[in-house]
Amino acid sequence: MSPIAVYSIPGSPYGRAVLATLEEKQLPYRLCPLTPGAHRSEPYVLIHPFAKIPAIEHDGFKLYETQAILRYLDRLKPLPALAPADLHDLARMDQIMNINDCYLFQGVGDVIGFERVVAPRLMGATPDEAAIAAAMPKAHRVFAELSRLMGDGPFFAGQSVSLADLMLAPHMEFLFQTPEWHVLTAQRHNIANWMERMNERPSMIATTWTRVAELAKAA
Repeated sequence: MSPIAVYSIPGSPYGRAVLATLEEKQLPYRLCPLTPGAHRSEPYVLIHPFAKIPAIEHDGFKLYETQAILRYLDRLKPLPALAPADLHDLARMDQIMNINDCYLFQGVGDVIGFERVVAPRLMGATPDEAAIAAAMPKAHRVFAELSRLMGDGPFFAGQSVSLADLMLAPHMEFLFQTPEWHVLTAQRHNIANWMERMNERPSMIATTWTRVAELAKAA
């Protein structure tokens, strides 16, 4: 199988979700790194007209939207399966992926993760404490619901890792690096334990910000 070209900015949690899925499926890929801002101009906007990260190209087939990419990769190579066979587990997987996009990233990850991790690392900026404090009530609501949905299970959609976990983990890992993580998981040990399990997976180890930055330099 020819390598899948992945267009992403190192550090992007959405890009990492694609890379981690490729690692889980053991599919060949090559990173086509983008610098911040380059995704808003040609030639990238010819692939992704809405200028978001990431996009892929495989044998001339171009695809954007992370959820669509993850499902494509899972169907491209059926084993190991990353979508549950059980109908309820499959619906839960879809639900978690949408919670990630609509509630975890929007107003939580793009505020707390950005202010605590991205802005200091890339811009040398001081975190906006007021913005972080304002985001915490929503963060608590999101974490409470994710904790409820997970329950006592090892993963979010059944007994084995799924696209839901691979979508969610890169976003949660940003928050894992912040002091707010301990506040958000103090009474939600299932989330904290899940994050530890995910961080131990080879697919996550292979796709850290540092590792992807190294791949970008070699590209």
